[in-house]
Amino acid sequence: MKHFTLKIQRYDPEKEKVFFEEHQIPFSKDFTVLDALNYVKDKTGATLAYRWACRMGICGSCGAIINGKPVLMCSTFCRDLKSPIKIQPLANFPVVKDLIVDTDSAMEKFRSAMPYTRIQKQHISPEEETIQTPAQRKKIEQTSQCIKCMLCYSACPVYGLNNSFVGPAAGALAYRYNKDTRDRIKDKRMDEMTRSDGVYNCSFIGECSQACPKSVDPAAAMQKLKVAGIFHAVKSIIKKRRK
Repeated sequence: MKHFTLKIQRYDPEKEKVFFEEHQIPFSKDFTVLDALNYVKDKTGATLAYRWACRMGICGSCGAIINGKPVLMCSTFCRDLKSPIKIQPLANFPVVKDLIVDTDSAMEKFRSAMPYTRIQKQHISPEEETIQTPAQRKKIEQTSQCIKCMLCYSACPVYGLNNSFVGPAAGALAYRYNKDTRDRIKDKRMDEMTRSDGVYNCSFIGECSQACPKSVDPAAAMQKLKVAGIFHAVKSIIKKRRK
């Protein structure tokens, strides 16, 4: 009978001990890595800690390093992987327990992206619509797909060396709202994105875009923000001189 071999990294926070644990599970062509972990936990009673929710690649909570690559476990099939399947927590984050990591620091970066729309009209009634054309919506379609899974931060070597870097997902989010035709706080957002720990730290390696499960392409968004940042800086200088 065919089997999958799982090699799972464990971390005991009480003993501060990292170790690997191997499990054999029956072969199934429909098993995702998340299904395999659920099987291990259900059948062996292993005290294994990991996150998951939707099982549909939407919630973004089941990210992990599988055979060296950051992926969503619910979207990664065991049949497509080389055995043993090595499962580790996302890189660049403190490990809480086993496969669970603390992403609070990266999540805080989203605040600097100001991920909300200040409508251009100063006064708008609850009944009034703020309409976009299909062409206007198309400009933000790709960068609107981010599910905050943090795979891009795990893949980003710059964030790995400097966790004060704003990071790829926050950059893509800022680009999305800057391109929203209804928004009127683009300048404030650009001030945030062009700080010393902002988008100019991005070295454009592109690992973030390769890791993204929704094809958001945060690497490209970051480069576009860099260009926009130059125009923003020139405009700011002109404004100061006029004053």
